[in-house]
Amino acid sequence: MTVFDVHTTTLLPELVSAGLSYRDEDGSVVEYAHLDHGATTPAFAAVAQEVAAAAVTYSSVHRGAGFASRVTSSRYEQARESVADFVGAREDDQVVFTRNTTDSFNLLARALPEGTKVFVFASEHHAALLPWGDALRLPVPHSHDEAIDLLDQALRNHPAEHRLVVATGASNVTGEHWPIERIAALAHEHGARFALDGAQVVPHRRVDISALGIDWIAFSGHKIYAPFGAGVLVGRSDWLDAADPYLAGGGASAHVGVDTTEWACGPARHEAGSPNVLGAVALATACDLIAEHERAIADHEQALRIRLLVGLADIEGVHVHTLFGGGEGAPVASITVDGYDSGEVARILGDDHGIGVRDGKFCAHLLVDDLLSEHEQDSAVRISAGLGTTPQHIDRLLSALRAL
Repeated sequence: MTVFDVHTTTLLPELVSAGLSYRDEDGSVVEYAHLDHGATTPAFAAVAQEVAAAAVTYSSVHRGAGFASRVTSSRYEQARESVADFVGAREDDQVVFTRNTTDSFNLLARALPEGTKVFVFASEHHAALLPWGDALRLPVPHSHDEAIDLLDQALRNHPAEHRLVVATGASNVTGEHWPIERIAALAHEHGARFALDGAQVVPHRRVDISALGIDWIAFSGHKIYAPFGAGVLVGRSDWLDAADPYLAGGGASAHVGVDTTEWACGPARHEAGSPNVLGAVALATACDLIAEHERAIADHEQALRIRLLVGLADIEGVHVHTLFGGGEGAPVASITVDGYDSGEVARILGDDHGIGVRDGKFCAHLLVDDLLSEHEQDSAVRISAGLGTTPQHIDRLLSALRAL
């Protein structure tokens, strides 16, 4: 059995592996090619099954003594442990469930000590670029060494009692991996901390925050084969416990008096209200599956990446835009096509060939502007493959682009 067969029959839902299709001009049924994994991944079949099982005893979390409440609370806390294991969290790290990566970084931004200086590259996704108050935006780097040099100089030139470096693990525009171990080491060398945007890297390769020296990591369920609406922030406790709650309300409060409120410590401090239990269960289940099939996922996706990039390079008039000139990364490529704007290319691929891609600036406007600075176009088409992608999907995409 091939790697892809393992994934479609064991991991991916029936909708993706044998159900979602369209009819071509001849009336033939053709399988839909979902090449927009960078925006949204399909949910694993096992995730859907686990959510269905959790829904049977669905009840309040940490707020009831009844059987259903105890079972639901146990599932919720087990989900927290699974996520912690998935990212190699340290013993005293917190796992705070949020709505998505954007929500996680906004939570962290609210928890920064007063006067914290944030260092972030202009090439970041807006989720990691925009939440910070006092932030220094570094230029878009075009090599790993340039990224390290820019950060080193910025840290030398901007001292502060508290400093935070924010960077992604993989570009959501090009799929290329960032030198996260070097960034973490450099940040700590200067007495700063490092927060990783893991949304585009954890679906593709394992990230151990303890081994790599990462202080916080944020990512979303809908990028790792779980549904929308659940995200997580994992990392050091001190700043989180010292900050006012992200949301004020029940669960975040340890005691409320007539004139005073004592806030809880730990994850509860920033998880006020009724939490998204099913989302947390779904996210944790996806983490467990990715960890279990780590090697097979990497092999499958790297084969897709090579097939995609080699094929695109062979098509005249198609330009692949890279940040670091290629190298290791996820099966992702952002392209422009001579004579067509990105919206038209995406429409043709969708309407005429049953291929779903993304067009625009991918919530990374500064990076896309930089990549396209020498081209007449102001937006691109992103092709992002994953576990719902077969080699035949890649070949159909290449054939469609050749036809253009």
